[in-house]
Amino acid sequence: MDLQEMLDQAASGTAHVEGGWGQGRATYGGLVGALAYSALRAQLSADPQPPLRSLTVNFVAPVTPGEAEAEATVLRAGSSATQGLVVLRQKGKPAAAVLAAFGAPRESTIRVEPTAAMPTLPEPMTIEPFPYLPGMTPDFFQHVEMRLADGGPPMSGATTSHMTGWMRFRQAPPVFDERHFIALADAWPPAVLQMVSKPTNGSSLTWTLELVDDVTAEPDTHWAYSVTTDAAADGYAHTDARIWHPDGRLVAISRQTVSVFG
Repeated sequence: MDLQEMLDQAASGTAHVEGGWGQGRATYGGLVGALAYSALRAQLSADPQPPLRSLTVNFVAPVTPGEAEAEATVLRAGSSATQGLVVLRQKGKPAAAVLAAFGAPRESTIRVEPTAAMPTLPEPMTIEPFPYLPGMTPDFFQHVEMRLADGGPPMSGATTSHMTGWMRFRQAPPVFDERHFIALADAWPPAVLQMVSKPTNGSSLTWTLELVDDVTAEPDTHWAYSVTTDAAADGYAHTDARIWHPDGRLVAISRQTVSVFG
């Protein structure tokens, strides 16, 4: 079952998590968020459906390959804003809790242009992507292509804690909308893992994705990515990232609390 099939099935409330999307002992967080989002989106009755403004994912327990129940609840559907909750369960136990806020456009005199400009990056195809090495790199690397332009690769003993580069799916899906963007946006390794020089695990504890512009695009689009580490101590790191369409539009802000084991 490919990504599109998983997203489509999740809309029924029963998600199938395919193998080969692992990140350590858990399933890659972007896929978890996208499956939950698909289940909730199917519950919205408004036509046209309002765009997603914010998605918050709490990773409660490792999601493993197999079936998962996606219990989606629309908490409130107002004239402009709609909010919903998804609890993803496996074997009857919560594995992830996802809150989503949707907001239809409304008249406003306030407009603030994004302060973060897209970084100047080399052309994507001039940068070698992170390799997929079975048994050495996360399984989901076989599905996601990341090309690092600045910063250090994981476990390289770098003194930096930032990354910039390009990302896309290795095999383009048939379409690309909010579901696919969520599945892609969490791909980059925790930026602080470049600071260690031995194999060390890191995983997201919480993830918030804020959409500030339209993310529908051609399926093979390269998205520009930049992440900085705001602080790290006591086995936790706090990161702040920006994602741009290649035309220079800021489309998303991604924030994470990361657990670092080592």
